[in-house]
Amino acid sequence: MEVVLCTLSSLSRRAMIREQTANLKFLAKLGKTPSKSFAMLQQVYGEETMSRTCAFEWHKRFKEGQEEVEDDAWSGRPSTSRTADNIKRVKQMVRADRRLTVRMIAEELSIKKDTVWSITENLEMRKVYAKKVPKLLSKDQKQRRVTDCQDIIERFEDDPDLLGSQYWR
Repeated sequence: MEVVLCTLSSLSRRAMIREQTANLKFLAKLGKTPSKSFAMLQQVYGEETMSRTCAFEWHKRFKEGQEEVEDDAWSGRPSTSRTADNIKRVKQMVRADRRLTVRMIAEELSIKKDTVWSITENLEMRKVYAKKVPKLLSKDQKQRRVTDCQDIIERFEDDPDLLGSQYWR
């Protein structure tokens, strides 16, 4: 039997940066120095901490009176890859073949891998061995699991030595 372990971040990268920014705002209002604030962020977030430069810039903004924790709107051309049509197509592709990689989807749809990754995050899909799968089970999948578990329980009740004593030593 093969066991697959995967760690899931409870927050997306953007959400984590937003949370760190809110924490920086709090620390700046408490009068903490930028260096002390950054050290506290590192203590909590470890390797996921925003860069020192960003932390100092945000600290400065909050000291100057900025209240918003969202970054300013970027100038330039808006994204044209992240359309409702592309989101729908990514979802259909993953549902049709869950073994597709981000690279394969990106090549098929002629969009960037980062865009595909972002779309799948928003569709609440996660990476398992470089493949995307739905995070939530469908009703049929849930029922199948219940049925399979009930079958295993019935087999074990009929034959308590089903697994053999060699596994319990």
